[in-house]
Amino acid sequence: MSSAKTMTVSQYLILRLKEIGIDDLFSVPGDFNLVFLDRVQDSGLINLIGDCNELNASYAADGYARVKGVGAIITTFGVGELSAVNGIAGSYSEMVPVVKITGTPNTKSQASGALLHHTLGNGDFRAFQKMFSHITVTNTTLLPHNAAAEIDRVLTECVQKVRPVYISLPTDVVDAEITVDMKPLNLALPANPEKTEAACVREIVNAVAKAKKPIIKTGLPYYTTPMGKAVIGEDHPQFRGIYVGSLSSPRVKEEVEGADLILSVGGLKSDFNTGSFSYRMDAEKTVEIHSDYTDVFYGTYKAVGMKYLLPKLAAAIPKREVQSINLHVELPKIDMKAMVPQAWFWNRMGKFFKPNDIVLAETGTSVFGCLNSHMPEGATFISQILWGSIGYTVGGCLGAAVAGQERRVILFVGDGSFQLTCQEVSVMIRLGLRPIIFLLNNNGYTIERLIHGVKRTYNDIDNWDFSKTLDYFGGAAGQDKIGFQGRASTAGEFEQVLKKVESHADKINFVEVMMDWLDAPENLYLILRLKEIGIDDLFSVPDSGLINLIGDCNELNASYAADGYARVKGVGVSSEHY
Repeated sequence: MSSAKTMTVSQYLILRLKEIGIDDLFSVPGDFNLVFLDRVQDSGLINLIGDCNELNASYAADGYARVKGVGAIITTFGVGELSAVNGIAGSYSEMVPVVKITGTPNTKSQASGALLHHTLGNGDFRAFQKMFSHITVTNTTLLPHNAAAEIDRVLTECVQKVRPVYISLPTDVVDAEITVDMKPLNLALPANPEKTEAACVREIVNAVAKAKKPIIKTGLPYYTTPMGKAVIGEDHPQFRGIYVGSLSSPRVKEEVEGADLILSVGGLKSDFNTGSFSYRMDAEKTVEIHSDYTDVFYGTYKAVGMKYLLPKLAAAIPKREVQSINLHVELPKIDMKAMVPQAWFWNRMGKFFKPNDIVLAETGTSVFGCLNSHMPEGATFISQILWGSIGYTVGGCLGAAVAGQERRVILFVGDGSFQLTCQEVSVMIRLGLRPIIFLLNNNGYTIERLIHGVKRTYNDIDNWDFSKTLDYFGGAAGQDKIGFQGRASTAGEFEQVLKKVESHADKINFVEVMMDWLDAPENLYLILRLKEIGIDDLFSVPDSGLINLIGDCNELNASYAADGYARVKGVGVSSEHY
C-alpha cells in the first residue's frame, strides 16, 4: 500500500520536525517568516515561542537541545539570521544539534536579484547562507521539487552528526503543494565496520587485561573533564573527581597521570578543558574513543564510533572492584556577617542541588566555580567550555526550562554577562517558567580584570538594580508568577534567602549575590597563572589618552552604536573579542 500523500512544504517540515523531537520552536518574527509562523501556530503540533531577539533565540534553541536532544530556531532573512550566527556557531563548536530555519524572499525576487530590504544591495541572496555553511554540517534551500528529500536529508544529518543545519524557506514555497512519502526517518547511525570494530575491541580488551592501574567506568575508577561534568553521575562509588590537567586536585592529578592505561571517551583537548593544555596523558597509554573514530595508542580505527563500540567494550572488559572515596567537602568556616566568598559559595551550592536538577553556569567565574560544586544523581550541567560566549546561559536557561518540563533549573550568571542577554527573563515570566537565577554581582568583568586591566574602565559596567529584575521584566504585572527576588549582601543573608527560594519552588526566583570585585574560584586563579594560552596582552588598549573608550552591553549594540556614530561623525570604530 502506498504511503504517498499530498501536503504543503510547511506541513511536511512541521511533521518532520516533530518526528525528530522538536516540540517547541524558538523564533523572532520578520516579514519573510510570518506565513510559516502562522502555519506552525495553526498546526497545534509545535509550540511557538517568541524570543526578545535572535541571539537569545539561538541560545535558547541550544539549551533546549542539550536537554531534549535537538532544538530549532526560525528567524527572518539577513538581519535576523545574522543576529543568530553567534549562537549557531556555539552549537557547532560544542556539537549541539540545532535546526536553523530562515524565512527568505520569494524565489522570483531572488532569481532577479531584486533590490530588497534586509539585503546587501548587491543582488546576492545566498551570501548569508554561505556564511552559515561554515558553522553548520549541511544547508539547503527548499523548492517544491526538492523539499521533501532535502528536509529528510538535512534533519537526518542534524541528528546523526549532532551539529546544526541550515534551511532556507522562501516565502512562496511555504504553501507549495508536494507529494511525499511519510515513511519514518532513519535516524540511526551507520554501523561500525564489523571487522575493524572487532579488531579494535580485541586490542582495547587486551590492553585492559595487561594494565595494573587502568581508569574508565566499567568496575574501574572514572573521572570527568569540565565539559563532561555530570554526564556520568558524581554520586557513583567509582567516580573519583574532575581531571583538568595541572588544575586538578593533587589526588586526581596523581591518579590519572599515574595510570598505566587511560580510556578517554569523547575527551576534547581544548584550552579550558585541559587546564591550558597541561594534560599529561601520553599516547602510548591512552585509548581515545570518539563519535566517529577510535585511537588506540598510536593507531587509528577509522569509522569506529563510540555508540556501538562502548556497549561491546563494556561486555568484554572484565569487571574490577574499586574502593570508593568520600568526595563530599565540608563547608569552610567563614564570617557569616561578611560578603559572600567564592570559596564558600560553590561548596554551599553543591549542598543546595537536588537530583535531576539542570544547572547552567555562565562563562567566567561561574563556570570555574561550579566545577567545584558536587552534582547529584541525574543532574545536567550546561555551560560553554569551548565556545565561551558570555551571556549564553540566560537564553540557554530559557531553552533548558522549556525542555526540562518539571525539572528544577538553576542559573549562575555574572552581572556583566547578564546585561548582554537579560531580556529573555521576560519570556521566562510570560511562559510561567520556574528557574532559580543567581546573579553574582562582583562589580564588572572579574575574569577580564584577572586576565588584564584590573582597574581599566573597559572592565566596568553600570551597576543596575539587579534585585528588581523580575519587576522590570513583567513580574509587577503578574505577581502570581513571581517567587523570591532580592539581594544577599552577606553569607548569613544568603542562607536565609535560600530558605525563601525553597519555599517558592513553583515560581521564578531571582537572587542577587554580592561578592568582592576580585574574588574568584581558586581554579580560575590557577589557570591564569599558567600563562600558556597567550592572552597576556590580548585585551590591552594603548594609554594614548586620545580616544575615549566606551563599553557597551553587548557586541551587537556596539556595532549599532559605531554605525550611528559614523552616520553623524563620518567614521566609527567597534572592537570586540574574537
